[in-house]
Amino acid sequence: MQKVIFKDLGLIEYATAWELQEKLFNEIVAKKLENRNLSGSDRQPALHYLLFCEHPHVYTLGKSGKEDHLLANAEKLEQQKATFFRINRGGDITYHGPGQIVGYPILDLDYFFTDIHKYLRLLEEAVILTLAHYGIAGGRIQGMTGVWIDGNDPVRARKICAYGVRCSRWVTMHGFAFNVNTDLSYFGNIVPCGIVGKSVTSLEKELGKKIEMEEVKMLLKENLCQLFEMELVVG
Repeated sequence: MQKVIFKDLGLIEYATAWELQEKLFNEIVAKKLENRNLSGSDRQPALHYLLFCEHPHVYTLGKSGKEDHLLANAEKLEQQKATFFRINRGGDITYHGPGQIVGYPILDLDYFFTDIHKYLRLLEEAVILTLAHYGIAGGRIQGMTGVWIDGNDPVRARKICAYGVRCSRWVTMHGFAFNVNTDLSYFGNIVPCGIVGKSVTSLEKELGKKIEMEEVKMLLKENLCQLFEMELVVG
């Protein structure tokens, strides 16, 4: 049972959160390398973090993404008070904004399992279990990351949670974006995750009412703890 330091950063600028992620990531890697030169009794305990936050309107493009999947020009972004970043995660382009739970697990997978596919599937499963609490059947589409509703129906399939991670030396960063009370109109400025012909949705849209964010966060944390066999410690 690994202890994971949990921080809810609230509404935070994307660049500030990215800088914090990099700091914590580098801290974990440095400690990991240091421990390699120490005997068992002298080794420092592993560090792990889980960050939750919301961002002001922002679009981020992963390493494998195409810039033409951003459909808005600089003038339109400025009008909508949105920013744009090219970042060092996998995946294509996505949107973050208020009403969306963004999760950044910064974990040393050597203390969990060294399987990035299992890691992504468990992150997806945490959201699927959370949706089930609200009577929504979430699932996957073969060959695509993310959590979908009506994923087996090519016409009605819609994504409710996007994923994009980085993993180096088995330490993770970046993570997932779960649409709870998100303004979905902002997705009209991109080809979400580079997937043409698929729509996006939110918990609010599916249930027809605004959802209490703290309740969703609590359920999500409980599911992550169960799936990863970890204990959260408020940091």
